Amino acid sequence: MMRHLLSTADLSRDEATERLDEAQRFEQALMGREVRKLPTLRGRTVMTLFYENSTRTRSSFETAGKWMSADVINISASSSSVKKGESLKDTAATLASVGADAIIMRHPASGAAQLLRTWLPETSIINAGDGQHQHPTQALLDAVTMRQHIGDVAGKTVLIVGDILHSRVARSNVDLLHTLGANVVLVAPPTLLPTGVEFWPARVAYDFDAEIENADVVMMLRVQAERMQGGFFPSHREYATLYGLSKARAGRMKDSALIMHPGPMLRGMEINFDVADRDNAVVLGQVSNGVYTRMAVLFTLLAGSGDRPATEEGATK
Repeated sequence: MMRHLLSTADLSRDEATERLDEAQRFEQALMGREVRKLPTLRGRTVMTLFYENSTRTRSSFETAGKWMSADVINISASSSSVKKGESLKDTAATLASVGADAIIMRHPASGAAQLLRTWLPETSIINAGDGQHQHPTQALLDAVTMRQHIGDVAGKTVLIVGDILHSRVARSNVDLLHTLGANVVLVAPPTLLPTGVEFWPARVAYDFDAEIENADVVMMLRVQAERMQGGFFPSHREYATLYGLSKARAGRMKDSALIMHPGPMLRGMEINFDVADRDNAVVLGQVSNGVYTRMAVLFTLLAGSGDRPATEEGATK
C-alpha cells in the first residue's frame, strides 16, 4: 500500500493508471449531485503546510478533503511559528502530534518532502511542490485531462514549452508521461533548460514553429521570474515572439490538439490573450480535474485501495 506521494518517478505504469482511473470514478460518483459529499475519509485529519503562495493546488486539496468528509486544516508559514524561527522538522512534528493523518506540503527547497517522509514515516506525506523538483499531483491531473480529450496518451506527442529550468511541473510531467508511453518534446531557449536535460526521457527542441504542427498537446509554462537571478532572455517581447503561443501558432495546431497550462498564466507573454480562451484550451478543465485527482491520491494513501476497492469504499459509496 502506498503511504506517500513525493514524485511521479516513483509510480509504475499500473500505479499511475490506477490513480487516473480512481480520479475518473470520483468524478462520475459526484456528477449531478446537489451535495458533493462522500463519507470516504470521515474521521481523518488532513493538514496543508504551504511555505509558498498557491491558489489552485491549495484550494483543490482542501476541496478534495472536504468532499470526502475529512477534517482539513490549513497552515501557512507566513502566519505560523515558522515566522518565529521554528524549523521545518519541528513544525512537521508538531502537526503530526496534533493528529495529522496526512501532511500536504509546498516548500521552496527541492527535497523538502523527502525529508518530511524521513522524519515522519507513519504520516502520509504528499508533495504539493518542492522547489524546482517535483509536483506529482499536477502531472497526474494533466494526464487525467489529456485522457479525457485525446484518449490514451501512449504514442501521443506532448510539447512542454517555456521555462523548463525552474519548472517542477515540467519534471513531473516528463516522468509521468514517459511512464505512460507519450513522446515528450521540451521546447525552450538554451538558457531555460537545466543541466543534464539530455538525460531526461524527452527530446529537446529550440524551434517552436517546427514542432507545433505535430503536437497532440501543447503545454505552456509560466516564466518564473521570482526564481530568476540575472538575465535569461533579452526581453519579454522577444520571449513572446519566439516561445509564446500566438494566434498564428495556435492556428497551425491540429484541430484535435489541446492547449494546456498549469497556471497562473501570464497572458500576453507565454500565451496570447484570446488563445487562452479558445475551445481547445482546457486550463479550467485542468483545475476541475485537480480536485478529483487529489481525491484519488488522498483516498489511496489514507483509505487504501489494496484490500478495499474504490467501488466499495470510495468513489461509489
